Amino acid sequence: MPIPWRSSAEVFAQMLRQRGVEPDAVHDVNAAWDAFAEFLQIGIAGIESPGNDGDGFIVEWGEWDWNDDQPALSFGRLLAVNDDGGRDGPHWQPEYWKVELQLIFGDDPAWADLDSLGHQDTGFDYGAIGASRTAALGEMRRFIESYPQLTAMWRAEPARSDLTLERAG
Repeated sequence: MPIPWRSSAEVFAQMLRQRGVEPDAVHDVNAAWDAFAEFLQIGIAGIESPGNDGDGFIVEWGEWDWNDDQPALSFGRLLAVNDDGGRDGPHWQPEYWKVELQLIFGDDPAWADLDSLGHQDTGFDYGAIGASRTAALGEMRRFIESYPQLTAMWRAEPARSDLTLERAG
């Protein structure tokens, strides 16, 4: 049974806790990834279908001003929300919301040149829940593992973390 989109961050938080990980104190990137993979297989009510780019996911990394330019790795699920009414209007567009687990790391020589990778993310995937989504997650993981800097971050313990549900710009 699909969960309401407004509850999506709480459901992700519960999945993290089931793996012994607090959303604001992630200590194990693998456990966070496993919770993310499980979270991506949960249907969400009130959003467009994946075929309409209503339910996508992405992995991002870099150093951004909103996290004090600290190295970060982020697991995100983008939702195109369609439950606000007015859908029949000529200019109607869904609202985009993002459930994001951001892992912030301390400085380390292993990922000092993180921003030089040329990539900042895996790109969005809108595969349907089930086998295609599982396959896409596997491809994302292999892509990440192809970069030594990201592999080093994956094996490290984040200094802090944050789980949010925010409107995407």
